[in-house]
Amino acid sequence: MVMVMTIYVDIVFLLNFAYDFLLLLTVDITLKRHSKIKRVLFSSFLGALSLGILFIPLNQYLLFGLKIITSILMVLIAFGYKDIKYTFNNIFYLYMCSVILGGFLYYLNVELSYKNVGLVFFHEGLSINYIVLIIIAPLILGAYIYQNKRYRKLYNYTFEVKIVLKNNKEINCKGFLDSGNKLKDPLTNKYIILVEKCFFKPEGLPIYVPFRALNKRGLVECFAINYIEVNHQRFKNYLVGIAEDKFNIEGVNCLLNNHLLEEICFEK
Repeated sequence: MVMVMTIYVDIVFLLNFAYDFLLLLTVDITLKRHSKIKRVLFSSFLGALSLGILFIPLNQYLLFGLKIITSILMVLIAFGYKDIKYTFNNIFYLYMCSVILGGFLYYLNVELSYKNVGLVFFHEGLSINYIVLIIIAPLILGAYIYQNKRYRKLYNYTFEVKIVLKNNKEINCKGFLDSGNKLKDPLTNKYIILVEKCFFKPEGLPIYVPFRALNKRGLVECFAINYIEVNHQRFKNYLVGIAEDKFNIEGVNCLLNNHLLEEICFEK
């Protein structure tokens, strides 16, 4: 029995054009390339046209090489050429976004379009790939852009912090440069960094510094230290305040003072 499969070239072309356009647009937004939309559209058109090579009898290695060349051309058309690193980053993010989106589509297609009896899987009904690509794919890539920006912002303001106490004991922690932390002791004129209570064992007599946050007022229990070291730089005009609650920031157990924005020399 011979099975005949019908391929609608126009639908496949439009779907791949949309797929390539979404990927290139994601790279453009993520890396802030600010490319002209007509360049992205033309590059997507080229990517869709490259489907023609699938109908040419080629071995898998040559086919793979042509796909690589096509992706490089797409990146060059969409974002231009500045240097090797610039182009490599564009290609890397294009493939990374493609893997993320392709993985989600494959997972949803298997979960919703296939049934199984024990270890035997079989297709039942229409594949949802087409619907997912048009409706859900932008949401998937949008979520990726959001998370990428969120984590880049988080890591850009996250530092390894070393706190050296009066007895020269060192405490290493991960600090987040919090623009909302503007605490300062009015008596000693020292700025305050906050450390989670479960992470910091205080030594010496405490200094109580008043604070006000929204409608809440209270006292922060602070302790004198020798210095803190952030970004390989030492700062002496600081106190360590004890935070009763844990910080809701991944991996962070220290909130640095906003004043450090003016003092830290960022490494390039």
